[in-house]
Amino acid sequence: MSYKTIYEEAQDSFIEKKSEFIGHIAPVKTAEEAVAFIERIRSENRKARHNVYAYVLRDKNTSRYSDDGEPQGTGGVPVLDVIIKSGLTDVCVVVTRYFGGVLLGASGLVRAYTQGCKIAVNAARIMEMHECSRFEFSCDYNMYGKVSYVLPGFEVFKEKEDFADIVNISVLVKSERCEEFRKTITDISNGQIELSETANLEADFA
Repeated sequence: MSYKTIYEEAQDSFIEKKSEFIGHIAPVKTAEEAVAFIERIRSENRKARHNVYAYVLRDKNTSRYSDDGEPQGTGGVPVLDVIIKSGLTDVCVVVTRYFGGVLLGASGLVRAYTQGCKIAVNAARIMEMHECSRFEFSCDYNMYGKVSYVLPGFEVFKEKEDFADIVNISVLVKSERCEEFRKTITDISNGQIELSETANLEADFA
């Protein structure tokens, strides 16, 4: 199982008919974290006319949005739509609008809030998280040649390779490949390599 989210907060802005739109995005795990982010952005932009938001969480398959005073359907829904189409989860986006005195109309607002969310997403560093296990083991240099030959086939993420009297290795393996990985390492080492496994982890393999 995998999912896409972001590393850290990001933002970008643009001007549309004298109104400034600022897209803010943050990684969040819970509704409480999303609300806290929304309230912080509101606090930091007290003079803004609107702080439209949407968030999507893996927790209970939750999604929420708000037009924050804009005409119904012109703010929160477009922002939510961009998040969903981007394939992101565990994120919250707030699009702040400083009103410039020119009305945009319903279609103009939809385009502006869509753009506000898109630039926030584009400003963020996206990561693809996978369920995985960490395998730690040691081997001699003769065995290391066999191990290093098979590792790329499992698309492992190497955390550590320490070369001393023996080689100490720590790798992350995607959950769906773990059983095959255990069998392969056991087979090529004739059972000489003892694997220490820490399961139920998540990591970015990019």
